[in-house]
Order: sequence, then C-alpha cells, then structure tokens
Amino acid sequence: MVNTSKGASALHINLSDVVFGHQRSPSMEFKELIKKDAQVQLAQEFSKLLQTCPTPQKEATQKEFEGFEKLFGRFINESGPSVEWDKIQRLPDGAVRKYSELQQPETSAIKDMLNKLVVVKLNGGLGTSMGCQGPKSIIPVRSDLTFLDLTVQQIEHLNKTYGSSVPLVLMNSFNTDEDTQKVVRKYQGFQVKIFTFNQSRYPRINKESLMPIAKTAGVESDLEAWYPPGHGDFYLAFKNSGLLDIFLNQGKEYAFISNIDNLGATVDLGILNFLLGGDNSNKFGFLMEVTDKTRADVKGGTLIQYEDKLRLLEIAQVPKEHVDDFKSVKTFKIFNTNNLWIKLNAANDILNEGTIDMEVIINHKHLDNGLNIIQLEQAVGAAIKSFNGAHGINVPRSRFLPVKKTDDLLLVMSNLYRLQQGSLVMSPLRMFETTPLVKLGPNHFGRVKEFLRRFASIPDIMELDHLTVSGDVTFGKGVSLKGTVIIIANHGDRIDIPTGAILENKIVSGNLRILDH
Repeated sequence: MVNTSKGASALHINLSDVVFGHQRSPSMEFKELIKKDAQVQLAQEFSKLLQTCPTPQKEATQKEFEGFEKLFGRFINESGPSVEWDKIQRLPDGAVRKYSELQQPETSAIKDMLNKLVVVKLNGGLGTSMGCQGPKSIIPVRSDLTFLDLTVQQIEHLNKTYGSSVPLVLMNSFNTDEDTQKVVRKYQGFQVKIFTFNQSRYPRINKESLMPIAKTAGVESDLEAWYPPGHGDFYLAFKNSGLLDIFLNQGKEYAFISNIDNLGATVDLGILNFLLGGDNSNKFGFLMEVTDKTRADVKGGTLIQYEDKLRLLEIAQVPKEHVDDFKSVKTFKIFNTNNLWIKLNAANDILNEGTIDMEVIINHKHLDNGLNIIQLEQAVGAAIKSFNGAHGINVPRSRFLPVKKTDDLLLVMSNLYRLQQGSLVMSPLRMFETTPLVKLGPNHFGRVKEFLRRFASIPDIMELDHLTVSGDVTFGKGVSLKGTVIIIANHGDRIDIPTGAILENKIVSGNLRILDH
C-alpha cells in the first residue's frame, strides 16, 4: 500500500492532484488505492492525536473526529462537479412563496406559537475582518449596543409582550466560546433563557499530503491547526450537544436560524403563522428566506430546482464558464439570506437516519508559515434538499441587513435606521426601499477603530444613493450626503470634509484641508 505521507512524495505524486482529478495515473485502481490509503492514514493520525487528549475531552473529540472522517471520505471520493449546469431545472410555481401574501396571526394565538419556537444565532465568527479582537457579536454597532445586546433585547421584548418563553441559542466556536460566556452572564436578569453549544473543531489538512497538520489534540498549543467547519456543522453539533432532544421534549417545533451579524433577522410573526397556522401546520420541514438580488449580491447563493428537489446553489459550485450566468440578476433573481426556519423533529429524523446531505466546500488557505492547507466546510442552507416540504419565501430586503465590513457599519449607525426594541427599522423619511451602496477604502476605513476616528459624527445619508470614499479622508460634524458622492484623496493628499457640508452628486478629489485658526 502506498504511504501517502512519505511514499507518495517519493513517487512524485501530489495526492491532492489525484483527488481533484488532475493527475494522469496508470489506472483507476491505483487512484482508488491512494484514496483508500489516505482514509486509513487519517484514521491512524486521529488515533495518535486522541492519545494526546485529556480524558474529560476524549469522548467529545472522538465524535468530532468521526464527523470529520465522514466529511473527508466524501471529499476524497466524490469526483466531478456537484452540479451539472444543463440539469438545472426551472423553479416550480409556488416553490418560493410571496411574503406579501402571509397572514398575521390572531393576537390570542401568538403566545402558543412563540412557545413552539427556538431562536438560534450562528456566533462562531471573529471580528477580525473589521480589525477587532474576540467574537464579532460583541462589537458595538448602534448606540453602544452590540449584535448580542440587540438580539437579547428583541427576544426579551417578544417574551414580555406576549408572555412567551422563546429561548436564545448561540452556536459558538472554540474561537468565540470563552469570551461569549463572559458576556452572557450580564443577561441573567433578562426575560430570555440563553443556551450555548459549540460547533465542531476540525483539523486543517496539508494540501500536499492531505494529513492533519496538528501535532496534539490541544487547541491552545497550536491554534492554527484547527478550524470551525462552517455553519453546516449546526445540525450534528446541535444534536451532539443534547439541546435538540431537550427542545423536542419541551414541545418546541421550529428553530429560526440566522447569522448573528444580520441585524434584519428578527422573529417574524407572519412567517411563524405560515409555518404553524391552520392547514399549514407540520407541512414545511424547511423554509429559506430569500430576497431579490441587487448588484451588491451577485455572488450570493440562490435556490434552484435540481433532480426534482429544491437545492441551494453556491458560487463555489458553479463551473467557471457559467459564473457570469450565475451572477446575472436576470437569470437568478433571488439569493439566500441565511435566515432559515427548520422543523426540529424533521431535522432529528434525518440525523438519525443519516440522510442529511450537504455539499462539501473546499476552502484553500495559505498560512503565515508558508503552508498551504485545506479546510472542509458545509453550508447550513445546503441541507434544504434533505427535508420534505422545503420551500423558499421571498422576503423584503429589510430582513437582510448584515454587517460584514465598516461599509455596512456606516449604514446601521446612520439616520437611515431607528432602533425599536432591539430591531433596526428603516426610517419612514427614506424615499427608497433600497439602502445606499457604500464603498469605503479598506486601508483607511477597514478597521472599526480607524473608521470611527474619521467621523466626527455619522453623516446624514437619508437621500444618499451611492458613496465611494478612498484615501485619507475625514468628516466633520453634521455632514449631509445626497445622490452619488465620490471622495478620493490620492496618495499623500488629505481631504477634510468640513462641518455642516452638504455634498449632493459631487466628486471631490485632490487635497482639501480645513485648518482651525
């Protein structure tokens, strides 16, 4: 048998090339031998790593390794594209419902409906993309309130208003758990019961040998050797945590799952009524909120009909020659917001049966030490094809308000939105339903601390359509931006927008500095 970690290099064979189908091997049997050997080698590596694991964590680590081995097996044995472009079918009529047709529940029914709901927030991400340390959920986004503060406020408001007991569940990662636990303590007096569980901790693998780069099972000794495997891990990790069984025993029926950084993802009583009310009750195993694409969303995953089932199509699955088709707003008019409503007993059934099916996403990374590694991930929405009664629902854009970059932070901090019981609501003074397109130069505005330093106050953007800012630019107090505004300070130049300035359909470039005297 070929030893993939040493012998393969002697044979001048790159194992990842074999897996991805680029290597001209003597025979199919040889390829199969290498694949099989890779799985055997991985099991041996895991056996060694388990020996370095403290006894209290051994059982949980063993479960995680088993989960990874299944993922690895799929990755190494599946060949060819996960989607054949010509087999994509037209979405059937009624596959995506219209939000405008939803009925609001009778007030007398709301408490019972809410008591069947669990709210889950995906809280595994760090704030590194905005230059922050720790969990993204504890970055202040509005009136010194964090993503987590706003979420707790929203659910407490529901529970107080209707006398319900909607719990909040946070899916943390090993990167965010410790800091999140410290923060969660401050909500003890609130009318929200908070549960946490951790998504799996998977080993990064060497791109050449396809073996784990970790030397021990401890994260602390080598943080770079491990990763949280994407939100598709939700189902298995939720089940393994014991929370799924607890909530089923309590009579909970649906989980509303969303990203912690999507400030538009609030509990919607119309959608809940659609799932639980009247004749619909128990019909829908999975409901994905989609919304209309704009130019800013061309890379977002979309719903397709494939092999007579609803399926999530991500850009990573699209053949290169069809990427432009995928990005076309005319061809694919909707995209996935990652706001998902999942029937708990349906999820439990497919987990017990082992029929849950999500495509493997291969994420290539280059570590600071020069090593090329692979992370195997899955998307939570990709499980839609495993559920009976799966549907989409086309929701207003207001339900998709993610804060990924400081561009988004400018919007949610501005006068475009009003804060009501933890929810951000578009101001009625805004003439358009769409939000402005904002592009801030990453070198000067990319980090939250630097971004805040450049605004004496957040500008009035009620009538703004498009803003581009590049270079060393600062804004005085009470600035108003309208229409299309482009501000570009070339290298070595600086532009200070003066206090009280009104810029409407303006391009500002060069060097503008207002000096106090």
